[in-house]
Amino acid sequence: MTDINVFSVYEVSLHLKQVVETQIEPMYVSGEVSNFVHHSSGHMYFNLKDENATLRCTFFKGQNYGLNFKVKDGMQVVCFGKLTVFEKGGSYNLNVRNMSLSGVGNLQQQFDILKKKLHDEGLFDPVHKQPLPRFPRKIGIITSPTGAAIQDLTNILQRRFPVLVDVYPAVVQGNDAPPQVVSGLEYFNREKSVDVIIVTRGGGSQEDLFCFNHESIARAIFHSRIPVISAIGHEIDFTISDFVADLRAPTPSAAAELVVPDKKDILGYLDSMQRRFALVLENVISKKNTQVITVAQSLAKYHPEKVWQSYQQRFDMATMQLAGFPKILEHKKQVFANTNQRILALFETKMTHLSYKLKGEMIQLGFSLKQNQEQRLKSTTSGFEQTAVKFEQLSPLSIMAKGYAVIQQNGIVVKSVNNLKVKDSLSVHFQDGSVSSTINSIEHRNDNDL
Repeated sequence: MTDINVFSVYEVSLHLKQVVETQIEPMYVSGEVSNFVHHSSGHMYFNLKDENATLRCTFFKGQNYGLNFKVKDGMQVVCFGKLTVFEKGGSYNLNVRNMSLSGVGNLQQQFDILKKKLHDEGLFDPVHKQPLPRFPRKIGIITSPTGAAIQDLTNILQRRFPVLVDVYPAVVQGNDAPPQVVSGLEYFNREKSVDVIIVTRGGGSQEDLFCFNHESIARAIFHSRIPVISAIGHEIDFTISDFVADLRAPTPSAAAELVVPDKKDILGYLDSMQRRFALVLENVISKKNTQVITVAQSLAKYHPEKVWQSYQQRFDMATMQLAGFPKILEHKKQVFANTNQRILALFETKMTHLSYKLKGEMIQLGFSLKQNQEQRLKSTTSGFEQTAVKFEQLSPLSIMAKGYAVIQQNGIVVKSVNNLKVKDSLSVHFQDGSVSSTINSIEHRNDNDL
């Protein structure tokens, strides 16, 4: 019987692991992300699937650290990695080393990277934005000469505010578009024949408009010394050119409305200014006319004939005043004499009255002084008498006359029995004499014994 090689399950898995990991090179795999998990450890676990199969994937933290977009379920991605086999489970897995968005997702990734780069360099900073001329004389347009954008734009320009237009033909889609758009910007800046430049095209898919996300166009717009308006696609479409341009217009038609004013508004403004100027001029003329009349009236006052008449009247008045001056002087003298007499008579009357008044006041004052002195003398005498009575009442002799005596020991008045002892000698003084005595006994007494 021929020997048959029989392998265990583990041996089969191990053999597959060796074959896969040694003979299959790292590969690119595209598919849709599903069951995505971003573990707290930093590792990412997910499946790549298409309509026919599913592949388990692991994206370790050390590999996914520099990923510049957020992975979500449903994304179409391209993963680069190495296949491995788990021998115990008999399953295979893709250890991802790099990941990028596929298709439209890749375009968005490129857009985001370039946008961040140019933003960090300051190309979008408002400080670099140039103001648009209010009344451009000539407009440069970079676009396809056969597209709908140029037709819409020129029609609106002619309707709103007719200006000269210089169209620089350029491809506005595909790989040839960036160098041609850059060439148009360089041409207008070199010739200096226009006041503002419009870079425009109509709507399209993200792929159609993506050429306006090219770095060369962005830098050419930034370095343009002539203001640039970017009008790419529809209102919902945004390109790098929009961010770096001096002004972004949501559509080509909007660019035409933004770059020039409406002639109706201009005519209305001019008409309003004309009316205001006429009103101001009328007011100025009226004011000057009033000033002329005022000056004429003022000058009329100084006419030679009127001046002569004025002086003649003043001379006549002075002559009449001088003629009556002696009479006036005599009258003034008489008035002065009469006044002097009245003053003297009044003075004499006042002096006589004052003399009588002073005499009466002197008599009254003398009487008042006499009464005051007598009253004060009586008051002083009474006070002295009362004081003498008080002194007499307080005199020790008056007290001893009532039966009291003063006791002394060695010339010192004794005030308490506590200072004495038996056989002490004492002197007892009465009103009319003194006696000597010796203490035979001492009896102490409390206040309650009184």
